[in-house]
Amino acid sequence: MQNIDWGNLPFGYFQTDYNVRCYYRNGQWGEVEVSSSPQISIHMAATCLHYGQEAFEGMKAYRGKDNKVRLFRWDENAKRMQRSADGILMARPPEQLFHEMVSKAVSLNKDYVPPFGHGAALYIRPLLIGTGVQVGVNPAKEYMFLVFVTPVGPYFKEGFNPVSIQIASDFDRAAPQGTGSIKVGGNYAGSLKPTERAKAEGYAAVLFLDAKENKYIDEAGPANFFGIKNNSYITPKSTSILPSITNKSIMQLAEDQGMTVEQRKVPIEELETFEEVGACGTAAIITPIRKITDRKTGKTYEYCKDGKAGPVSTKLYKKLQGIQYGDEPDTHGWVSFVQ
Repeated sequence: MQNIDWGNLPFGYFQTDYNVRCYYRNGQWGEVEVSSSPQISIHMAATCLHYGQEAFEGMKAYRGKDNKVRLFRWDENAKRMQRSADGILMARPPEQLFHEMVSKAVSLNKDYVPPFGHGAALYIRPLLIGTGVQVGVNPAKEYMFLVFVTPVGPYFKEGFNPVSIQIASDFDRAAPQGTGSIKVGGNYAGSLKPTERAKAEGYAAVLFLDAKENKYIDEAGPANFFGIKNNSYITPKSTSILPSITNKSIMQLAEDQGMTVEQRKVPIEELETFEEVGACGTAAIITPIRKITDRKTGKTYEYCKDGKAGPVSTKLYKKLQGIQYGDEPDTHGWVSFVQ
């Protein structure tokens, strides 16, 4: 095991030993290659640099008490990357190739999978970029698929403790018929300015509203939003929201626990009626929210008044994390092992 302070890892890049690469040329994917270099060489006219032909995924590998290393729902990440590739006309990595490369990247860097009990994991970043040369606005004919890994701690420094977020109605994250529902870099570039402004004003993240009517809840920074009331788990439905694999899993767990699950439009006024609210995604699993402030009106919605995450959010968080680390039964077949 590496000499790393596992309990104090930030959510950031930490150099590991190997990454895995594969190239698409002449209409087909080539052989999988292993590299120890963190650098890539691309042409200055590559489409990823000029026309945004780039997509990525976020996954984690978890080490359980039994020392086995687990992947969580890798097939869903593979399918989502294929949807992203289709959305901006890139070559789609086959599921089998995706799994082979993710498994190889984790296996080769197994010493960087944090030991059980530190709340840390090995973050996995599959990356697909257009490397073919184009000066006109056209899709590339060549692509690189790369997978690198890095050990990480909690996404928010607060960990599983309530955070404050800010509604930024003067910025739109993505348009309803745009690229919001796929995982491409441009969606995140557009969120940087309002997010940095919110952080400077004391908030952990931004809550975006829908771009068309500016009255329904959209994304919660880099994550999906959810609210809980009357034994119901409610999460926004929109063509501009990225379907979160974590949220999909939590919806299933909520149903398993006898809750009603509603995926629908959530008007901003409904924030007043929720007993608990939070954000969910691969990086943080669940981030409970204690306060939401509308930057435009100054109106504030408060939750977690005892300073702790709500009971339903806590139960769902512990259940999902338990499955990921192997402490809870994997009744839905979500977990696979890396040798």
